[in-house]
Amino acid sequence: MTEQFDADWLSLREHADHRARAASELSGLAQYCPRHRATRVLDLGSGTGSNLHYLATRLPAHEQEWVLFDHDAGLLNRAKRRVQARRWAAPAITVQYQQGDLAQFQTYPAAIDVITASALLDLVSAAWIDALVDYAQQQNAAVLLALSYDGRIAFNPQDPDDDDVCAWVNQHQRGTKDMGTALGPEAWQRATEAFARAGYTVETSPTDWQLDYRDIALQRATLTGWHAAALEVMPGEAARLSRWQQRRIDALGHSTLRVGHRDLLALPCRD
Repeated sequence: MTEQFDADWLSLREHADHRARAASELSGLAQYCPRHRATRVLDLGSGTGSNLHYLATRLPAHEQEWVLFDHDAGLLNRAKRRVQARRWAAPAITVQYQQGDLAQFQTYPAAIDVITASALLDLVSAAWIDALVDYAQQQNAAVLLALSYDGRIAFNPQDPDDDDVCAWVNQHQRGTKDMGTALGPEAWQRATEAFARAGYTVETSPTDWQLDYRDIALQRATLTGWHAAALEVMPGEAARLSRWQQRRIDALGHSTLRVGHRDLLALPCRD
């Protein structure tokens, strides 16, 4: 998988991501973590380490061994610098950095207790989800998939073109990616069903971004990305999309934006 993500975009969204995370999934995951040894965590599409920085001090395990797995060496290097600059509140957290193809993550050889990813699931195909379920079963691992976009976009106040832009963005989300046809907004439901069929106990929670005047830079970047995505799907609507984007930018500071996301926790049955 070679989808490119700018480190500045990942940094910009991190606060909104952390603000949105679901506490109930953390509670369920905490019960699954080993009690008498280190918890081994594989973070897929780890980027600059946002998921690590959110979860590490919230898991109950005294010791944790993290593997940050990403195709982008630059993002992994930035993640390493962040880890080196931080004094962890938890007593014993070790981090390894693994560059590799996310389409081949299941070749990672070590034993794993928890597989996690953040803002990744909506980019992958049905085949990738099936491979994840198979790998999790082989490892008897818990799975926490956070912040999967679910297709819901709501502005306040509304604009007459919001619904069409949302539909075009979602159409773009379902486009061809490096690993085939992405499931986009339907990915979290597809994963829920796949883990349930495999005998996992599955819990999902809405983890929507709630953006307001505190998040103007993130809203502006999001609008830019959505404009580009919609334009790719509907190039004949360029003038209309440009006007929509400008109206939305003019409203920043007194408008709000909700972006629908889901967290998914899948726990294997223990004998």
